[in-house]
Amino acid sequence: MRDLYSNIAAFQALAPAVQTAAAQGPAIDLLGAGRVAFVVNTGAIAGSGDFGATLQESDDGSTGWTAVAADEMDSNAPATLAATSVYRLGYRGYKRYVRFSLTRASGTSIAAGATAIISPYSRPAA
Repeated sequence: MRDLYSNIAAFQALAPAVQTAAAQGPAIDLLGAGRVAFVVNTGAIAGSGDFGATLQESDDGSTGWTAVAADEMDSNAPATLAATSVYRLGYRGYKRYVRFSLTRASGTSIAAGATAIISPYSRPAA
């Protein structure tokens, strides 16, 4: 069957906006999730904005956020995000909570947003 819709759940990982500073999205609870990937969409870049994308993980979703180790994350995002592009970041770690993190090295701004796509153990997804 070609029905992907019933087999995934989507959550806002970073509200689409013109980002002028580093930003972290909300905690995504992975309880009951088999897999998670983040899809990042970028738009215009102003003032030579140098922004990057990564993931952070936590045991409780509110404290102890740390960068996800390179061997627990798959990504096609370059160190500096390009304008009008789409990137994927996959999490293979074991913490209960994960969140998207937009980093800023320099420059003015980037239009960006991210969505978390989860494949829950229980299907169809609600």
